[in-house]
Amino acid sequence: MHLILLGAPGAGKGTQAVFLSQEFGLPHVASGDLFREAQNKGTELGLMAKSYMERGQLVPDSVTIKLILERIAAPDCAKGFILDGFPRSLEQAKALDATLVKLKKAIDKAIYIKVSDEELMRRLSGRWICKGCQAPYHMVSSPPKVKGKCDRCGGELYQRMDDTAETVRKRLDVYFAQTTPLIDYYQARGQLLEVNGEQGIDEVRKGLITALRRE
Repeated sequence: MHLILLGAPGAGKGTQAVFLSQEFGLPHVASGDLFREAQNKGTELGLMAKSYMERGQLVPDSVTIKLILERIAAPDCAKGFILDGFPRSLEQAKALDATLVKLKKAIDKAIYIKVSDEELMRRLSGRWICKGCQAPYHMVSSPPKVKGKCDRCGGELYQRMDDTAETVRKRLDVYFAQTTPLIDYYQARGQLLEVNGEQGIDEVRKGLITALRRE
């Protein structure tokens, strides 16, 4: 199977990708991990990506796609893969499809883990971290016993800039602006598989596995 996982920040996409990789024996290809690995190894593509990121610019599609294609051409991807974090735009999806055709491959399913805006905001903007031991907390699902203090070391809790409500809202707006056309694209091609991501982790996992086995 050749799968794509789609889901907003906070939808649990990475967690479910690991489950699916184990269940079906498919490599989990995460674009973020590929960038870091390529940079650490000092490969040509990795250095190119790093140069853009250091300037605060988006890595061009041409570089990202080459990096992804290099990975899925590896022997362990011969029977399939799970793409996580790519494609992020309609242009990337079309470029990926065009290249896969040349390799006599095709995407089987694009799995969209759907979570409402309200739930995503709740999940992402409620996170707090201990300044001392870095223990994570969530004001709704796993709050500290004493407000503002770490249960483990008594350290002060703080919220990262990425987790403030204003920043989370911006991240989600950017995500949906990019991804809505992508969801429409795969739906029109009969490749979209939508799963309710507001259930518990185990329920989402079971739903995904059941749906894929049925397909």
